[in-house]
Amino acid sequence: MISASIRRSSHRNIVLFAGAIMAVAILVLALNLLVPAQSAFHVPTYAVSLFGKYLTYALLALALDLVWGFCGILSLGHAAFFGLGGYAMGMYLVRQIGSRGVYGNPLLPDFMVFLNWQEMPWYWYGFDHFWFAALMVLLVPGTLAFVFGWLAFRSRVTGVYLSIITQAMTYALLLSFFRNEMGFGGNNGLTDFKELLGFNLQAQGTRLGLFVASALALSLALLVSSLLVRSKFGKVLVGIRDAESRTRFLGYRPENYKLLMFTVSAMMAGVAGALYVPQVGIINPGEFAPANSIEVVIWTAVGGRGTLIGPVLGAVLVNLGKSVFTAEFPEFWLFALGGLFVATTLFLPKGIVGTLRDKMTPRKKAEPAAERPKPAVADAEPLAAE
Repeated sequence: MISASIRRSSHRNIVLFAGAIMAVAILVLALNLLVPAQSAFHVPTYAVSLFGKYLTYALLALALDLVWGFCGILSLGHAAFFGLGGYAMGMYLVRQIGSRGVYGNPLLPDFMVFLNWQEMPWYWYGFDHFWFAALMVLLVPGTLAFVFGWLAFRSRVTGVYLSIITQAMTYALLLSFFRNEMGFGGNNGLTDFKELLGFNLQAQGTRLGLFVASALALSLALLVSSLLVRSKFGKVLVGIRDAESRTRFLGYRPENYKLLMFTVSAMMAGVAGALYVPQVGIINPGEFAPANSIEVVIWTAVGGRGTLIGPVLGAVLVNLGKSVFTAEFPEFWLFALGGLFVATTLFLPKGIVGTLRDKMTPRKKAEPAAERPKPAVADAEPLAAE
């Protein structure tokens, strides 16, 4: 059938796009290492770190697309999961400073010494090991998403009400992490990182390695996301997005499907935050700001939600424009961003990739009633109930 052919073509395009990301990453490395600094084609190391930051933003936008584009859940709080993953990695990096801090205390971070803390809080234990920090990067955002989703989806909170609750969640975290009593550095956050896995974070090789790790994580996330949305599970998600009441009538439990996807998306956002922190060198409560979550929505909308490729392109293009625009006209950037979102809503409601896909996809002729394909959820088995 035409629809099956389109799905196969879409997956093939995503595989090619993931390969293109890795090819560009290799090209950037070559231009940094092999091309002389005097050449116009040389990519400086600071630019490589900047591109790496864009890739982490793209991973965050991809995470949002899984819940917004395929579940119909407009989350205005994905910055919360991004920030929690970043803090988990930041805690590990702070523990690696040791006695090289300003106060020379081998056990307590500088901000704890400054605040006259006598001992380290219990929730800091274990973060001197990378494997523990990597586990927390997944578990902390995933646990929060699971608890939040279980309460919200079981209560059948949907639409704008769910969006407002997600924004309230990230704002609550913003206020909490600003408090010095929380033990996360207060409004200054965590910074002054020295090394990662024994490698100097300021060294050129480390920065290039983090850039490659970001590109690899984004490529793998694209492939996994494509396989997920093309599976029977993904068909049910689309059915829930388009007609949740009908899907429920067929015997499925939409809350279980949405909860699983919401949790997976949060863990993906946590990985993005963990890759972001060592490349920018700081993590503070500002990452939880609701405006950050709204920006992620704009990236996804500009690129095209429900396309997987679109949010990646949207995140990179918008942030590239932000870097250029804020350097020349910093006071007008927010107006430009708002105008971009309005223009996208009016003239490109399906985003860049969604609009191009519609123009390139041949129109499907009407089929006889007896030959019409079954609903998207017909081939899938209901997720186990409670």
